[in-house]
Amino acid sequence: MKSEQKRNYSEVTEFILLGFNAPPKFQVFLFLMFLIIYMVTVVGNVSMIIVIKMDSRLQTPMYFFLRNLSYLDLCYSTVIAPKTLANFLTSEKKISYNGCAAQFFFFALFVTTEGFLLAVMAFDRFSAICSPLLYPVHMSQKVCVQLVTGSYICGCINSIVQTGFTFSLRFCGENRLDHFFCDVPALIKISCVDTFVNEIVLFILSALIIISTTTIILVSYGYILSTVLKIPSTHGRSKTFSTCGSHIAVVSLFYGTVFFMYAQPGSISSPEKSKIVAVFYTLIIPMLNPLIYSLRNKDVKDAVKKILGGKSSE
Repeated sequence: MKSEQKRNYSEVTEFILLGFNAPPKFQVFLFLMFLIIYMVTVVGNVSMIIVIKMDSRLQTPMYFFLRNLSYLDLCYSTVIAPKTLANFLTSEKKISYNGCAAQFFFFALFVTTEGFLLAVMAFDRFSAICSPLLYPVHMSQKVCVQLVTGSYICGCINSIVQTGFTFSLRFCGENRLDHFFCDVPALIKISCVDTFVNEIVLFILSALIIISTTTIILVSYGYILSTVLKIPSTHGRSKTFSTCGSHIAVVSLFYGTVFFMYAQPGSISSPEKSKIVAVFYTLIIPMLNPLIYSLRNKDVKDAVKKILGGKSSE
């Protein structure tokens, strides 16, 4: 089939995002649901950024990383949501070739950076709990900035490689993308040339990123668990480990869906399943992250009360 398409090669200048296979009435429901999710995402993450910036008690490495996490969640959901919302309201669900490349580049950049940032946050908790006396040295402002910058550099390298490989493919007349945004697995499926190398590159890069970052996270929490178990009192163990609870929840959600989506040869066979998983990590997780951190974090709740004019809880 691909060889036949190649013989009839014609340059593709735009893609049609097929989106979700649903009747028109349900499309309106999906639009409203996605709009609410995106609004909650924007309000939640912007609020976290403002609260952490304004409260002097939150000027610590942990909250510096959390502020950057909120920024990344806001950015990569914004790369996807506006175009998706617009497509629910129009019959012409088009995106230009260059627009598709740009959307994928920035999405890959922010998502990959978030993966590395979550690993950095695990290392931060390891330093705080296992080496509290050396923590100010290990996590100085300069080191924190370098770690965040390094996360962005790793994200940018992956994004450049993935975008370069994917958009070097030929799309011979077939421009209907069975997805709601420009993503590698969907683009590979409509290419009219051999995509074996692209699939291997996707798998290897995804595996390297996931293995390296999860190794840092698992080793960090292995040491944290060992340290916490040495604390004599149950209350002390609970209080110390509670500072990691939100991060563990966020890591589980993020890596669970990303691994399911990208770190399997051939990716997900069903386009509909792929879309459901994609909705989760592009829109649901960025909405949940600020809620998880704000609801489980006493310092954040106290900072919100202070800003709103209430009294901080004792």
